[in-house]
Formats: sequence, structure tokens, C-alpha cells
Amino acid sequence: MYSYIHDLLSDRKGEVIFTCFGPWHLVCIGLFVALTTAVALLLRGKDRKTKEKVMGILIAIPFGLYVLDFFLMPFAYEMIDIEKLPFHVCTAMCVACFFSRRIPFLRKFRIHFALLGFLSNLIYLIYPAGLMWYQVSPWCYRVIQTLLFHGTMTIYGFVTLVHSEESVSFKTCHRDLLVITGMTLWALLGNTLYNGTAGSYSYFHNWFFVVEDPFGMFDPKISPWIMPELNIVVFFAVELVLILLFTLIRPNVSAETTAEREDA
Repeated sequence: MYSYIHDLLSDRKGEVIFTCFGPWHLVCIGLFVALTTAVALLLRGKDRKTKEKVMGILIAIPFGLYVLDFFLMPFAYEMIDIEKLPFHVCTAMCVACFFSRRIPFLRKFRIHFALLGFLSNLIYLIYPAGLMWYQVSPWCYRVIQTLLFHGTMTIYGFVTLVHSEESVSFKTCHRDLLVITGMTLWALLGNTLYNGTAGSYSYFHNWFFVVEDPFGMFDPKISPWIMPELNIVVFFAVELVLILLFTLIRPNVSAETTAEREDA
């Protein structure tokens, strides 16, 4: 059984290779843009319970894909890749978004998790650097799982930012800064714990790019001292721009919610 599933899910190398902004990548981006737009438009005018139910389903899909991946990795990669532990911003925000819809304490951060999740997964969907390293077929499990995960997270983030009862605003942007700072500290913890060599174990992780500059702009000796603060500044600045954009394009959810309560 293992050999059959392994042959089905393992990386496929051949004449057709998945490349950044290649035809298959562009088709994928176009598909997720179309799906995001369709879901957002379909939810316009729907009652709050319907919207919340759809958003719950939308976050359950990538969370399920993430958990399932750990069970399928031994078949696909002949190992469980600890690089996929939730210390990357994309995976960490998936877990945070999922539980923020189930744990009351996290509810006040739900929209802020969604904003960082939308931003980070959209970036990776546009530039999936990790996939290019392997030079594999666009139809192999590695590519399909990665794009499905980041694509559905992008859809969830956008729909939540547009249709959630809560909304992003400059009045609550301190919570966005808190989430980014918390994510940076969480990534620092993961890198500190899992980077090193002992016995047959030897790994260097750069989760959330807080250890090493991914573009090689800084000396490796000073990168660990610069990148955490730079990450916080850059991500927060981009989120402020997104807050302005979503404030402009978001439907008047507050008015819809008020009307529903009055009708009730």
C-alpha cells in the first residue's frame, strides 16, 4: 500500500515544470482571484448567520489541509518535514484563524489574524518560492497541496475582511501591531528551538525571515538583529495600506448588522 501511495504523491519531474509566473501559476492565480470574487459577491446581502457559517467552512478547509499534510508527507516526501511546523506566518495564521472562531478569548483578534493571514498567504500565492526549489511538475502533490492551502487561506482572509461583523480600522490597528509582534516572537522561539545540529539532526530554519535576510541585503552576522524589527515595520506598514483599502471597498456591514438586529 505504501509504495502505491508513494508513487501517487511523490514529486514528479519531467518536461513540464512548475515555474513562477509560468502558465500553470498564472492559471492558478486567476482561478483563486475568480473564486475569491465569486464568494465575496455571493455573500453580499446574505444574513449574518450565513456569512459566519461560510467563513467557518472557508477556514476549516485550509486547516484540514494543513493537518492532513502531516499524515501524507511520509508518502509524498518519505519523511515528515518539520519545516511545516506552524512557525511560518502562513501556517501560524491558519491555526490562529481557525481557533479564533472557536475560542472566545481570541475573538477580538479574529479580524486581525485574518488580515495578517490574507497578506502573508497572498504574497506566497503570488511568489511561491518554496515550490521553485524543487523543479517539479505542476500536477504533483507538493504543488497542489501548497497552492490549495495558500489559495483557500487567501479566500478566507479576503471574505472575512469584507464580510465579517468586525472590521479592520485605524482605531484598532494597535491589535494588528500586537499580532505581528507576537508572530515575530513566536517565529524567534521556533528558530531558537529547532535550529542546530545534534547526531543525525542538522537543520537551519528561517521561519518568518527573522534569522536571515531572504534577499541577501544584510550581512548574516547582523541579520538576526535587524530582521525581527524590520519584519514588524514592513508588515505593519503594508497592513495599514490594506486597512485603508478595505475601509473603502468593504460593504456597510455595520448597517446590515444593525438592521438585522432591529428586524429580530
